[in-house]
Amino acid sequence: IAVKYNERSVELSTRLSLVNSTTPEPNFFSEYERQIGPTKTDYIDNPRDRELLTMLRDERENNLSPYAFKSKSGQGRLTEEEPCIIRSPYERDTGRIIYSQAFRRLRHKTQVFFNPKNDHICSRIEHVIYVNYIATTIARALNLNIDLVQAISLGHDIGHAPFGHSGERALNECAKKYDSSLVFHHEMQSLRVADYLAGRNKGYKSGLNLTFEVRDGIVSHCGETYSEYRLTPCRDKKMEDLILLVRPADSMPATLEGCVVRIADKIAYVGRDIEDAARAGILEFEDIPPAIRSRLGQNNSQIINTLVADIVHHSLNKDEICLSDEAGEAMQELLKENVERIYRSDKIKRYEQRVSNTVEALFDALMAAIADPEKAERSGNSVFNELVDFAKIFKNEGQGDARIVMDYIAGMTDSFATRCYEKIYWV
Repeated sequence: IAVKYNERSVELSTRLSLVNSTTPEPNFFSEYERQIGPTKTDYIDNPRDRELLTMLRDERENNLSPYAFKSKSGQGRLTEEEPCIIRSPYERDTGRIIYSQAFRRLRHKTQVFFNPKNDHICSRIEHVIYVNYIATTIARALNLNIDLVQAISLGHDIGHAPFGHSGERALNECAKKYDSSLVFHHEMQSLRVADYLAGRNKGYKSGLNLTFEVRDGIVSHCGETYSEYRLTPCRDKKMEDLILLVRPADSMPATLEGCVVRIADKIAYVGRDIEDAARAGILEFEDIPPAIRSRLGQNNSQIINTLVADIVHHSLNKDEICLSDEAGEAMQELLKENVERIYRSDKIKRYEQRVSNTVEALFDALMAAIADPEKAERSGNSVFNELVDFAKIFKNEGQGDARIVMDYIAGMTDSFATRCYEKIYWV
């Protein structure tokens, strides 16, 4: 495969050099134009532009690694659409994600530290940007499909609850109290946003209607699997498998690009969370065991550089994304240090108590309001009125009250959830 891949690269490089040549010598563009004659241009929706753009896209994808996913091999969308002339299917998905309300709200959602007054504490949208950068760097080095990687990276947390993982756990507990069949995982909620919730306020019923490969990468991105540093794609996954998924951690992505995002998620936060912990007075890089710092680096920049370089070296020309045992075990130990010394610190525990109280109080109040919408509307409380309007969209589709309230709270930013709590409980 490697030999054929290299031979194909040389052949395509030669052809593309002809395409981009500034000399007057004929190339396949000019030959094609000569055959079809002059065309009337209607923007780009004409036979000439359509075919040339398709040829260019095919050339780019044919020059990718043999293990990269090609868009023409995709399983499509839940609701089929006419293809875009300019953009690949995954570029279209990226546009839909970054223009969605769910993506915009990530700016005001917690990564680890809630409601920080320090502007340099990481927010959820910063984390997403870091994941996108790291994953794209790895994908470009391995010659994978960057369009697919970017769509998954930018969409992987669009369903995250307010208040970070503390809010996620609190929301899961509240939902189960009212309906034992419900479970909240932000990965699965991100898929639900993409498939069902996004755009409902504008009358859209198919969400963002993303491609299977992006939807799979989003729901399978689980970054909390600390012992995992060798990822092999599950290439036989089908559309229906995503609906049946129970635990995101148990399902590997269907593409190598999805695997890149899954491991980049951990790389993006493992050192960055220490930076924030230092600003909060919890932990300094100097407090990390010397053996880990010696292997991975003395700061976030060095840690990222070490892990990315190790992945590229050990994953080149392979159908897997992997770290060396030495680097993988060091990352696992560093993640465990973060758990014990940051996420379980006294300061974070006190923060979690506040989060749990806020989410539980919101859930209980909103469940009471949705059970009696007329009373809720008469109350004059804007929080209840907005919930009733939100619920009208989904009640006719058989969604239960607890599911609706869970979706409503999950879509809140930290600041909006806090304001809702204050409007309900402050006298």
